[in-house]
Amino acid sequence: MSDRREFHDLVDPAVAHETIESLNLDPEPESVPLDEARGRVLAERLDAGLDVPGFDRATMDGYAVRGRDTFGADEADPVELDLVGAVHAGVEPDVVVGEGEAAEISTGAVMPDGADAVVMVEQTAERRSDGDPDGEPSAVAVRKAVAPGDNVMVAGSDIAAGARALGPGTRLTARDVGLLSALGVDEVPVRGKPTVGIVSTGDELVRPGEELHSERGQIYDVNSYTIAAGVEEAGGEATLYPHAGDDYDEMERLLVEAAAECDLVLSSGSTSASAVDVIYDVIEERGDLLLHGVAVKPGKPMLVGEVGESAYVGLPGYPVSALTIFQTFVAPVIRDAAGLPEPQTATVRGKMALRERYAEGRLRLMPVGLVTDEAGETLVYPVDKGSGATTSLVEADGVVAVDPDTEYLAAGETVDVQLFSPDVLAPTLFAVGEADPALSRLLDRLERPRFLPVGSREGLRRLGGGVPDVAVVAGPVERDVESVDLGGWTREWGLVVADDNPAEIEGLADLVDRDLAFVNRNRDAGLRASLDAAVDDLVDARGESDGSRREVTESIRGYEVSTKGVESPARAVARGDADAGLGLRATADRLGLGFVPLGTESVRVRANPARTEKPGVEELRSRLAAADDVFASLAGYESD
Repeated sequence: MSDRREFHDLVDPAVAHETIESLNLDPEPESVPLDEARGRVLAERLDAGLDVPGFDRATMDGYAVRGRDTFGADEADPVELDLVGAVHAGVEPDVVVGEGEAAEISTGAVMPDGADAVVMVEQTAERRSDGDPDGEPSAVAVRKAVAPGDNVMVAGSDIAAGARALGPGTRLTARDVGLLSALGVDEVPVRGKPTVGIVSTGDELVRPGEELHSERGQIYDVNSYTIAAGVEEAGGEATLYPHAGDDYDEMERLLVEAAAECDLVLSSGSTSASAVDVIYDVIEERGDLLLHGVAVKPGKPMLVGEVGESAYVGLPGYPVSALTIFQTFVAPVIRDAAGLPEPQTATVRGKMALRERYAEGRLRLMPVGLVTDEAGETLVYPVDKGSGATTSLVEADGVVAVDPDTEYLAAGETVDVQLFSPDVLAPTLFAVGEADPALSRLLDRLERPRFLPVGSREGLRRLGGGVPDVAVVAGPVERDVESVDLGGWTREWGLVVADDNPAEIEGLADLVDRDLAFVNRNRDAGLRASLDAAVDDLVDARGESDGSRREVTESIRGYEVSTKGVESPARAVARGDADAGLGLRATADRLGLGFVPLGTESVRVRANPARTEKPGVEELRSRLAAADDVFASLAGYESD
């Protein structure tokens, strides 16, 4: 009577999943060249090391001017400015624009010193010296006033130095590689690919390309190549080992060799309860057999165990069964080890999260992002920062084709989204608002979050519109929206100065009373709101009249020149371009700069009332409550 091992106590599929998921397949991280990074998964957060663009640049052809020199200009009474030269794209400016002067400028060119705005060429007329109608123009008549910053893309408008560029776990697509290129990154830290050794067993198998003898019952080895392709699709790196027969010694040699070289070993065949199925004995002898048999059809005779330091899974011998069990039980753990999301189709249907107007009579390929509501339904929202913004591609998940005769897409209207990649998934958490060092570290602890650093004021506006899950709000709040407070922290803010404070700046009054160069934040930033409040307090303390606030702000050189990034003012100080910049003590500490404290401000995480039970929001609340280590690691921070 033959010795036949029977299956006993077939485990539930959920137990098989848990057992396989408990195996350690995590590879060591590695660094790859940028041109090999597409499709890989970031091992750590990458922050922008420079501003993009790295300089203030003109967004159209025209004339670089000082905005205040054009005030009052109109068609009936133009303002005439002296021409002092021209600035072309790709060339360092060799002119300085002074009072009453202008310089011709091309789209994309560096703004010359002294100029803070660009007048469109269509709103000007050149003037030539009297008596020389064919000579070079000596002046330009401006027929429309411009304010400081008009038609200028300031340094860091696309992405600012120090900003969170890409988070850990990001699978790099062409759009992400483009962003890294813009940041000058040439080596990318990525998660390693789990290595998977594949061994097919059975005396009847023949490798494709070899002579097949059907009369002997031989068949081509289908499983090795099928499973190898599945491994590669799941993000692993497959290695095919020589075919093993039903010989115990050969089977043992191949499994031990593969286990020594790979994170995971897969075999197919020789797993059923037969006297010739020797692999069961090999695993018991040379490793640890964790389970044999799963209550699933097809694929009952599945083995799970460990051989040395490697995980092992034995798949059924029939190709359909082997592939089914691989895709159901093994591919997810390979994807998880590689840091890849679960796959989905290249087209997703969702509902518009808000009303989007459109009536231009042309086909529109509208970039959109995806977000899920509390019930897990897909919502679609438009993403558009302009064609020149690299980060709009990173924020967008796909496009919606809007017909030329469409006047608007209504909130709640169903649309089809063509994804940029079949692997795209909606973020588990969609956050907007104030950029903050502590927030970046909290986001690192979440699975697949998305954060848009739009500032506190804009963040509140978007939260009121119902699209994001949460908004991060700092400083004084001018308006309020219905929301649920998830918690927060305080941070010390003030003036970032050069190390050892060579200008001997003691407070805000020095910026008012002395000729010091200052770099401010944009009006949507919570830091800007805190600074504006401090200016009001200074005016009140000095006993000035109600109309004097403008005079105070105008006396601060650079007060109206804003920057987007939380570190941008500090980095301007570090470059020697400014005496002081609005910023955080934590930023000054990290960059090795001096700091003049002006106060502390509260940072609150406010949730969409309709999303408080969404898993991503609950996870953020939990992480926030246990983030004392984050705040302790940052200078000037305290948890609330």
